[in-house]
Amino acid sequence: MTEITSPHNEALKEVRKLAGRRWREKLGEFVAEGEDLVAAAAAAGWPPSAVYVAAGSGLPGVEVAPHVLATVSQLGSGTRALGVYPQRWTPPTGPRCVGLWGVGDPGNVGTVLRAALAFGADCVALGPGSADPYSHKAVRGSMGAVFSVPVARVRAVAELPGRRVALVAREGVPLRELAVQDFTLLVGAEREGLPHHVISACDDVAHIPIAAADSLNAAMAATVALYDLTTRMRRP
Repeated sequence: MTEITSPHNEALKEVRKLAGRRWREKLGEFVAEGEDLVAAAAAAGWPPSAVYVAAGSGLPGVEVAPHVLATVSQLGSGTRALGVYPQRWTPPTGPRCVGLWGVGDPGNVGTVLRAALAFGADCVALGPGSADPYSHKAVRGSMGAVFSVPVARVRAVAELPGRRVALVAREGVPLRELAVQDFTLLVGAEREGLPHHVISACDDVAHIPIAAADSLNAAMAATVALYDLTTRMRRP
């Protein structure tokens, strides 16, 4: 295949469009940058729509002149490979689900996806106001977990599986005292927390006891809580 040498190439124009959420939703695709993410997609059996690689790198894909590939990269250091992938959305599933409500930081969303993969969650469900899990920062933050953890969109707490547990700083019972098997752990934004109507729609309210800080970062709170719940589920 002929090497792409022009930044005005039509295929590369499509890649640039996918930097914006509106175009990602319109085209139903997203970009994963870096050899590690392209490899993670392949390992998860997620076929790309296209893979573009720096000419001379020896990597499989459509070769692009390195200086031209740099014009579509969102990494400060540039990239040697990027893939374009179709988005996948699934219904929210259990028995272990993480629900994010109003978590607008894509880095936090990506980190939660990574934690969900590490601790065996079956799904990450995105409620209103949450960042796009297929944004560049979320995909990078997930370290490839986005290719292995099902993601869902929900509008109401009632759509979530299992017992719904609202994680709220210094409210409800200590999480360690909560005995649940099938659950959705709901986490809100760091400053605002979960909206009152979301909390009231949940079955339980719990908190992670902390020593001094006012609250935990949303991704850290979700990670700690998910670890606590899933390790207790595995105990004999």
